[in-house]
Amino acid sequence: MLSVDNITTFYGASQALFGMSLAAGKGEVVTLMGRNGMGKTTTVRSIIGFTPASSGTITFDGQRTESWPAYRVAQAGIGLVPEGRQIFPNLSVHENLFATSANRRNQPNEWTLDRIYELFPRLAERRTHMGNQISGGEQQMVAIGRALATNPKLLILDEATEGLAPLIQEEIWNVLETLRSQGLSILIIDKDVDALMRLADRHYFVQNGRVEWSGSTEELGQNPEVIETYLGI
Repeated sequence: MLSVDNITTFYGASQALFGMSLAAGKGEVVTLMGRNGMGKTTTVRSIIGFTPASSGTITFDGQRTESWPAYRVAQAGIGLVPEGRQIFPNLSVHENLFATSANRRNQPNEWTLDRIYELFPRLAERRTHMGNQISGGEQQMVAIGRALATNPKLLILDEATEGLAPLIQEEIWNVLETLRSQGLSILIIDKDVDALMRLADRHYFVQNGRVEWSGSTEELGQNPEVIETYLGI
């Protein structure tokens, strides 16, 4: 579904990625973990097209996308839940979801707004509230629903549960488990290692703009020192 092969990315003269490589298969849940500032969000930005890679290749669903603008990447089937949620504060919950609603590739089992409200009943109750009138957890639900409304083949979540109350975090993890059971491919960044190990198939640990360790959940469980090495303070 997604293959990132040896990409380098710069912010001006400052290099952020140094040969980043990862892959996510159809129906797989894959994590990207590492300390702050190690290149996780830059990797996402390069995949989406916000900060294009200067070398290397990105292939999505059989097409080379590293030179595409972000809108074309989104239209190809990548849905992003960005760090910080970034929903429209002056639009209602319903308008935020409606704004991105599309099924350009005629995906089966389409993500309609009604289906999103079934996934997030709390949003159905808040549908007329403005984006700046709902809680942070509800804003994250809107951000996930907004991405699903594009009917993506791959969902990318950058800091899926950061700053959310524990009960809301658990609700988000349950939703992601539901999406996984429905066969949606997911690439996720988060700091909750236990939750990620329950959810994901494979993991990538990033340091200084490159992958330093990768493996399955079973392999990670057998090598707990990896967590301390790349996430410990």
